[in-house]
Amino acid sequence: MNRRNIILFATLTLLTLLLFAADMMAGAVRLSPAQVWGALTGADGCDTLTRAIVVDIRLVKAVVALLAGAALSVSGLQMQTLFNNPLAGPYVLGISSGASLGVALVVLAGVGTSAGVAGAAWAGAAAVLAVIAVVGRRIKDIMVILILGMMFSSGVGAIVQILQYLGDEDSLKTFVVWTMGSLGDVTAPQLRVMVPSVIAGLVLAMVTVKPLDLLLFGQQYALTMGLNLRRTRTWLFLSTTLLAGTVTAFCGPIGFIGLAMPHVTRMLTDTAAHRILVPATMLTGAATMLLCDIISKSFTLPVNAITALMGIPVVIWVVLRNK
Repeated sequence: MNRRNIILFATLTLLTLLLFAADMMAGAVRLSPAQVWGALTGADGCDTLTRAIVVDIRLVKAVVALLAGAALSVSGLQMQTLFNNPLAGPYVLGISSGASLGVALVVLAGVGTSAGVAGAAWAGAAAVLAVIAVVGRRIKDIMVILILGMMFSSGVGAIVQILQYLGDEDSLKTFVVWTMGSLGDVTAPQLRVMVPSVIAGLVLAMVTVKPLDLLLFGQQYALTMGLNLRRTRTWLFLSTTLLAGTVTAFCGPIGFIGLAMPHVTRMLTDTAAHRILVPATMLTGAATMLLCDIISKSFTLPVNAITALMGIPVVIWVVLRNK
């Protein structure tokens, strides 16, 4: 790693920590750094209400934003490299559609609790990717898998629309709120599931950095270099399920972070080596999601609206650059 990247990693790490602290202070009730620190350390001068706001609400939400940003960004980087497509994102294989189907089924059945919605979304996303992975082991052409994933996603989306049409007003409202995405609906018990799942996905992403580097030169080159393509796809699909699937289950579909942040990271690092790109993308995505959460809380807007406004210019730039 050269001196430039060392400075970049140090800067991104410091920026992420500062934004994490700022996210803890931002909200309907503005808190000072001293109040946040006192609540976290259990200082005697901290009142019960402040401690509850910081520890039970804002700390959980900030951790969720950190994990969601890192997970979506890395899964987007993996999909862009695997499909050799700069506009591929973490939901390209139908993760969002599968999660939406699970949520629609649960909400329509009238058991739309927070835990039920998250579990249904996770199961739906995993089921869709399991089908894609099984099909992928029989098909060599990665573009065929991409097309099948898009068609399968469209079919699942049609079923979701039918369920929405049949649902009552209350269930439809619950489903629409979930589709807007939110970082504040994750509870502390759910966080105990989300944290190890995302960490496992990030570890898998780090393990696959060398195969990803080979895939940059095309599948045929990777095969001639001895890469086991089927096994690599399986690991990448599993990593994407754990990363994007888990975030979608607990936070709803959050757009543009996974699509835009890998490009921002490539521009910052000026490299194609995934041993640098993967950890740098984690930091870039985490910092950006924390910033989006701060803006969302400051103006009382859905976090999905903020991520779209930040991500769309990057996507337009990528399209124009690649013509």
